[in-house]
Amino acid sequence: MTKVIAFNQKRRSFLKRTTLAAAMALGFGLGVGTAAAEVGEPEKEDLKFGFIKLTDMAPLAIAYEKGFFEDEGLYVTLEAQANWKVLLDGVIDGQLDGAHMLAGQPLAATIGFGTKAHIITPFSMDLNGNGITVSNDIWKQMKPHIPKQKDGKPVHPIKADALKPVVEEFKKEGKPFKMGMVFPVSTHNYELRYWLASGGIHPGYYAPQKGDIAGTLQADALLSVTPPPQMPATLEAGTIYGYCVGEPWNQQAVFKGIGVPVITDYEIWKDNPEKVFGMTKEFTEKYPNTTVRVVKALIRAGKWLDENDNANRPEAVKILSESKYVGADYDVIANSMTGTFEYEKGDKREVPDFNVFFRYNATYPYYSDAVWYLTQMRRWGQIPEYKSDDWYDEVAKKVYRPDIYKTAALELISEGKVTKDEFPDFATETGYKPATSEFIDGITYDGSKPNAYIDSLKIGLKGKEKL
Repeated sequence: MTKVIAFNQKRRSFLKRTTLAAAMALGFGLGVGTAAAEVGEPEKEDLKFGFIKLTDMAPLAIAYEKGFFEDEGLYVTLEAQANWKVLLDGVIDGQLDGAHMLAGQPLAATIGFGTKAHIITPFSMDLNGNGITVSNDIWKQMKPHIPKQKDGKPVHPIKADALKPVVEEFKKEGKPFKMGMVFPVSTHNYELRYWLASGGIHPGYYAPQKGDIAGTLQADALLSVTPPPQMPATLEAGTIYGYCVGEPWNQQAVFKGIGVPVITDYEIWKDNPEKVFGMTKEFTEKYPNTTVRVVKALIRAGKWLDENDNANRPEAVKILSESKYVGADYDVIANSMTGTFEYEKGDKREVPDFNVFFRYNATYPYYSDAVWYLTQMRRWGQIPEYKSDDWYDEVAKKVYRPDIYKTAALELISEGKVTKDEFPDFATETGYKPATSEFIDGITYDGSKPNAYIDSLKIGLKGKEKL
């Protein structure tokens, strides 16, 4: 699963001299609202990064394959990890220098839910990219409750209202309705919970203060952890009736004929933040130049993935289909990565923004993205007690590091590899996006008012409620 760039001492020496000279010559005054910091040569050149076999690890694969890491004097090993816990532990104990992470992982680790460690993210890897899939049998039971288009196809987005009668029937029969997600602090967990709750289905509470971390208290639907590549097989075995996962594991269910994706996370929350690149705070402080150079390479990879209306996606799919990366069939990965998504077999629709890696400022680590995940942790009991609005802001600023991102972006602008109009206005950017109501239930989210947002949600803990 591991691939290593060949050692080339002459090229390393050349890169060290030229990048340092360039940095000294560039200096300051870029005319983009703020000066570029001088980024010296990397303090650590040989790096190992972890990832999970999902298509949204693409920025790492592209930065490697296109030589963007090497351009920064970095010699990187990419190594697939067994699951998200193994990956996080590897970053914390130093076996990995950084990793493709769930957006909730650095936040949860920093506040001490699960493993306690100060993890930061200077780079958001993508927007969207997940889906919710149900078994063929559950889909058959949902269909009578879904409005139809004139051509007989289901009206999208499909709300959890159509699943509620199915879940209620399970409850009447005394059978648990089981669904899978990839990790307790995963985007998938929160998106699945959001979708279920918007349809009146309670996904259950966590009560870590009571030693209950199953997340099933008062639940109508029981959610449990399944590693992404195992989702289709677990569904086929009947262990779960549906799941929320990233690609290509929703499309795999379609290709295998075992399930039907009913909704994408783009339809649950338009242009939602998905994965991040995580590193320990200790690493970023010990190796600041290396950190910035990693972010530079990843920004270039994100741009390459989205440029010219996704023209490079077929090449990216070919790379990702290799066993050392995602290892799924080309056609399965291409279904979503090239701007389409197949729901019920044969019902393929245009979803050009299913995977976004650069446009819409996708790579910028917004504080408001961090705050949303923290609100969901509080909503479902992972944060067991009331926290002030200031607390949410403080945690977001401990973990999300747009200052590092800005340094990397300004360097790339000065080098002519990107343009300033491809980024937020760094002179005025606050890190908080405008309020948005582009959610499946139409509820408005304002990251600067987390408690008001939490209280506006019908199902979930509110105010100073405790379990």
